[in-house]
Amino acid sequence: MPIFEFKCSECGHVFEKLFRDSNEEVTLQCPQCQSPHLERVISRVSYQMGTRGKGPKITTKSCGPGNTCATIEIPGRYD
Repeated sequence: MPIFEFKCSECGHVFEKLFRDSNEEVTLQCPQCQSPHLERVISRVSYQMGTRGKGPKITTKSCGPGNTCATIEIPGRYD
């Protein structure tokens, strides 16, 4: 059962929607202003697997004047 996050293009409200079935038919609208103009946003996650006390390694670097980029290495197996 995936949870997706949406942002209203009209009022900027961000909300989540739980989908119980992949065949579920829904009409999405903003719960705050009822606008159907939504965009899906990427949610932040906090997930660690097989870390044994180690957290993710975050490396940042400059990506141009006033900008930084980050790379996140999540410990675990990648088979």
